[in-house]
Amino acid sequence: MVSDQVMTIREMCQAYDVTPRALRFYEAKELLSPMRQGQRRIYTRRDRARLKLILRGKRFGFSLEEIRQMLDMYDIENGPVNQMVEAIAAARKRLVELQHQRRDLDQTISDLSEQIAVAEANFEKLSQSAA
Repeated sequence: MVSDQVMTIREMCQAYDVTPRALRFYEAKELLSPMRQGQRRIYTRRDRARLKLILRGKRFGFSLEEIRQMLDMYDIENGPVNQMVEAIAAARKRLVELQHQRRDLDQTISDLSEQIAVAEANFEKLSQSAA
């Protein structure tokens, strides 16, 4: 590691299991803003914290724009408080969406299981009558 304060792109990739392309993409989307030493990108603690939040947000199904908006709140006056309030509200909304998706998925699985059972029963009848 370059130091406890900064990391190179290679170290970030290894530490967070992301590709250099992903880090450059997040930079292009203004989610990360590493320092530069010539052509080298140098990631600070702030960048590492933001990357952790980006990856967590993606895992929870937030869009990159939603993640960017939440991250950007930290930089405004009273940012950490506002960011936390907005993050909680967004997380609660996302949780409700996921619960609805799970309910819909459970119903779809149940319906498909029933259709498979009907198809198998019909196949069994056809097989017996053909024999």
